[in-house]
Amino acid sequence: MRKKHELFGFLRKLGIQKQLYTIYMLAVLIPVSLIGTFLVGNTYRLLTNYHGDLLESDNLRVRTILFEITTQVYNISEELSYHEKVESLLKKRYAYHEEFKAAVNRISEIVDNYADHYTEIDQVEIYCDNPDICDYKQYRLVDEETQNSDWYRRAISQTSVFWHEMRNIDKYGNEYWNLCLIRRIPLVNSKHHAVLVIRISNNYLKTRIGSQKYQICVSVDDGVVFFALDSENNGKPQPVALGSGKKQKIRHKTCLVEISELGLYLSDSHIYICTMDDQSYDTIRSIIQICILIILVAVFVPGILVYYFGQYFTRRVRTLRHVMYQASNEDYDFKEMVRGEDELSEAFSDLEVMVQNIKEKDAQMYKVLLKEQELTNEQQKMEFKMLASQINPHFLYNTLETIRMKAYTVGDREVATAIKLLGKSMRYVLENNGTAFTALKEELDYIEIYMKIQKLRFTDKFDYELRTQDGMDLYKCITLPLLLQPIVENAILHGLEETEQGGMVTIQIGQETGSEGIYIAVSDNGCGMDKETLERLRADIETKNPMKKESIGLYNINQRVKLCYGNEYGMTIDSLAGSGTTVTLHLPEKVYHDI
Repeated sequence: MRKKHELFGFLRKLGIQKQLYTIYMLAVLIPVSLIGTFLVGNTYRLLTNYHGDLLESDNLRVRTILFEITTQVYNISEELSYHEKVESLLKKRYAYHEEFKAAVNRISEIVDNYADHYTEIDQVEIYCDNPDICDYKQYRLVDEETQNSDWYRRAISQTSVFWHEMRNIDKYGNEYWNLCLIRRIPLVNSKHHAVLVIRISNNYLKTRIGSQKYQICVSVDDGVVFFALDSENNGKPQPVALGSGKKQKIRHKTCLVEISELGLYLSDSHIYICTMDDQSYDTIRSIIQICILIILVAVFVPGILVYYFGQYFTRRVRTLRHVMYQASNEDYDFKEMVRGEDELSEAFSDLEVMVQNIKEKDAQMYKVLLKEQELTNEQQKMEFKMLASQINPHFLYNTLETIRMKAYTVGDREVATAIKLLGKSMRYVLENNGTAFTALKEELDYIEIYMKIQKLRFTDKFDYELRTQDGMDLYKCITLPLLLQPIVENAILHGLEETEQGGMVTIQIGQETGSEGIYIAVSDNGCGMDKETLERLRADIETKNPMKKESIGLYNINQRVKLCYGNEYGMTIDSLAGSGTTVTLHLPEKVYHDI
């Protein structure tokens, strides 16, 4: 109580305007600044941890895939290294090279089986210093350059497997690097040496571990980067050192970095995986700047209001004092008035006429304020409804992606795949809701996602195939969004209704014969329709029949095409009982042009 009296006693010693400034500092400026500083710091920490966790999860994904690939390649090398026919081929003496080539051809399926049927393998090479052999297919005679190379000397000097990056040049003269498994092939009772080299395909790695969000650099032991999504990093050292912090400055840009080490199966080689995110800090910085801006608005807007209100209130008090001074001197010709409905305006009640005028004007002002408030309330309700109806597709997609990553982390790949497909499907539908046109390639990608979801549901009931006429650029071919899904759904649910397994849905895209228009044909190998049913369906897609729910989707698609392009375009249906059904969309020439 004593402190309370001391505080009010201190305030009473100040003028009204200074009292308002003091209350503003104690009630707004200091608390908002302290709380805002804490929230900004906490938000920065949470966002950094969140993006760091996503980066770590992606690094774990890459590490898992690389371990799986290298282990499989190791198992293949085990079979090749100890294959009796390969060993016999390398030890044998040959009178001429044709004899060696004939021997290679007799057992060529041994090596070709792995090189041709395993997509992760780019090339299989067997080096041998037997002078009777020659360079043929996967077999190489060791030349002086190979004999002096570090990897060859290391391979013949140890029995264990090791991994090494190797530089290569494609047929166009472009330089690229491969991760290679290298091991000695034991040649029993022979003075010759043989070394097996299995090159892992970079295209396969790009397909398996590629990321649209993160930069990835992979190296082995102390070597240079053999795989990177940014080709500028290939053949260079890792951009960051193992054990460095998560926040790094790379190429004058702040990045989140996750680098990990992977010990390879039954080998003393180690792979180092560096995953970099050069976009998160820009996002975090933008969010923090917005938070700081909000805090500044929360501090300065009340400060400005307090400043102007203080001046306004002080003027009214001074006006009241001046009018009361005039009244005390019997001067009732007031040139100044105090308006409002507070205690200051009530002081004018001693002057009857003036008080009455003030009340009438206040009543009029009150009605205006009520109407303004009603309009403001209605506007706020409308804004609230608009905000409540908005859906952020990125929030939905990111939420599904988070759930998918959690499912992937616990090993439930089927659930993760289903969530991923659903997220992509939702993103396409939400992004194209209200849009007029979309690229045909994007529409077909969405249909393929839809097919995959249906296959998760129906398992082996059907398969699907997409065919595109040679020379067509689907990115430059535009169409109405969400046009094909009802047709494909009809083919699966109705066309293949009686099919238990072996069903096939085929989507074929090509140019119309004799014109520059295009067609999109969706076919199934289901039960088909008799002639009478087919004629009824053709009539239903041309004329709306509210009594029939089955064909309403095809009717809507047909009408969309006709309304957009004209009556000469639209949908045709062909079917034979027992031979399946084909639904074809005919679109005009103008849909095939540069976007």
